Amino acid sequence: MIRLVIVDDDPMVRTGLRLILGGEPDLEIVGEAGDGREAVHVIDDLKPDLVLMDIRMPVQDGLATTELLVTRPAPPRILVLTTFDADDMVLRALELGAAGFLLKDTSPPKMVEAVRNVANGEPALSPSVTRQLIAAATRNDLPRTHARRELARLTDREREVAVEVARGSSNAEIAQRLYMSVATVKANITRIFAKLQTDNRVHVAMKVRDAGLL
Repeated sequence: MIRLVIVDDDPMVRTGLRLILGGEPDLEIVGEAGDGREAVHVIDDLKPDLVLMDIRMPVQDGLATTELLVTRPAPPRILVLTTFDADDMVLRALELGAAGFLLKDTSPPKMVEAVRNVANGEPALSPSVTRQLIAAATRNDLPRTHARRELARLTDREREVAVEVARGSSNAEIAQRLYMSVATVKANITRIFAKLQTDNRVHVAMKVRDAGLL
């Protein structure tokens, strides 16, 4: 059972999310909050597996709340909620450690799928946000030679997996495309994270694109 907390200042949004997610047999909504400060107390009390976190809220926004939560021991996975995907705050939330983002008008099946993916350790990123992340890396003018030097630490197989990660592929999709087991994919990703000194698939995607491999 995946235990969820919904954090959004709009009661109608919270009600809608409850209707969409609450009927799934493997999802349990254990609590909700209307702002980030309230959310911290709720999450401390209930210790959910995953938090659906609105970005723009009064009192304390989702960005500050995400930054606070990810520094704690065994934090919940955080799936950012937003109305517009072209939002620098979304990019910042991902940099801080959010596991993905979800548009509030996402179809119910896709929303359920995204929640399950994030709970299972896979990202939930739309192509539009991936493009924004890549553009952000370009604006920072990260040298291609530096990215290539970092990726040179990877084996050929690890590099293939890293490219698939950068394309937004799930572990299951990588396994199918590269003729590997899901367990082998996970082992490769663990080694990629160690060699690139990161624990974030988004950062891997940025390095791959900056190196010109995608």
